[in-house]
Amino acid sequence: MSHHNTALHQLLKPLSRHDFEAQAKEHHRGQKLRSATRWDQFVSMAMAQLSGRQSLRDIEANLTAQSDKLYHLGAKVVPKTTLARLNEQQPAELYQALFYKLLHQYKGQPGRHKFRFKHPLYSLDASAIDLSSSVFPWARHRDDTGNVKLSVGLNHASLIPEYVAISDGNENDMVQGRKFAFPAGSVVAFDKGYVDYQWFGAFTEQGVSFVTRLRSKAVYRVIERRSPPKDSGVSSDQIIKLSSAHAVKRGAPVLRRVGYRDPESGKFYEFLTNNLDLAATTIAAIYKDRWQVELFFKAIKGCLKIKNFVGQSRNAVLTQIWIALIVYLLVAIARYSAKEGWTVARMMRVLQMNVFSRKTLKQLLHPDRDRQKDNEPQMRLVL
Repeated sequence: MSHHNTALHQLLKPLSRHDFEAQAKEHHRGQKLRSATRWDQFVSMAMAQLSGRQSLRDIEANLTAQSDKLYHLGAKVVPKTTLARLNEQQPAELYQALFYKLLHQYKGQPGRHKFRFKHPLYSLDASAIDLSSSVFPWARHRDDTGNVKLSVGLNHASLIPEYVAISDGNENDMVQGRKFAFPAGSVVAFDKGYVDYQWFGAFTEQGVSFVTRLRSKAVYRVIERRSPPKDSGVSSDQIIKLSSAHAVKRGAPVLRRVGYRDPESGKFYEFLTNNLDLAATTIAAIYKDRWQVELFFKAIKGCLKIKNFVGQSRNAVLTQIWIALIVYLLVAIARYSAKEGWTVARMMRVLQMNVFSRKTLKQLLHPDRDRQKDNEPQMRLVL
């Protein structure tokens, strides 16, 4: 029987240990680490993300039970008190830098979005990660609630978040959204929370197209009317100029308004875009496909551990979130070994039960039941 390293070992293979240690040396605080390294911390927390560990004690117990399989990972069992201290004191910026370095290496993964145009398609959105204001007083948003905000720009071709920022829960979504530098020629979809007329002008100057919703009280004048295609759900296709004093002051560019009624729900939508060339039905479909970013948030909140935290300080919470994002990225990279149509969430559910299984990822994701059945001695016919 051929030997295979554990599924966790194979999943972490894209990470260069040399690059990790260089980053760890750069992002270090205090005295030299003796009882455990940052790599030990990362392996422990990554295992916890994949296997759904609930506490530091749970992580230590699971590592101890699988201690013989940590050798090939270059890691060792970390006591819960040591892991708590590392999460508390050592900068979470290490894992932020690691995420972006790994993203840069694998940004060109094969894949394409569902539309005919070849330009990159992104969805921009933010989601609050709720925290107890009594346990995490630094995250208090109001008197009785606390949270941090995760902002992402998700690439629809690879389903990988290429732009990520973590901020305080009371920060406006636009603060981080404006910092994301989308490439020229790309198309970005976002909801009405990101409506900023000056930003719309900047997008137009940069050659970036956007699709969003028109605010109900927006004031505009119609410059041109286009004939909508029949039986498409599109009721109007207009070139408009926002004419309110605020829009004029902010330098809003010439835009396009598309009225659309969803044939399934019957709900009416008004879309706003600076793209004057794509079909009106495509504009509506782009906004509808923004649902991919909602599925991303659902996947990381449902399959990874960013709702229950094993530390209470801001640094410990950020450490856990950034490691969760790295794990998501690693699974997304491994997704290309899976069957067509598999989602990252589905892969994570399979890996959750097989973190330390000594099978190749291909065997885990492509179980050949018929071949296994034929190889069972009791199923063979002796002639």
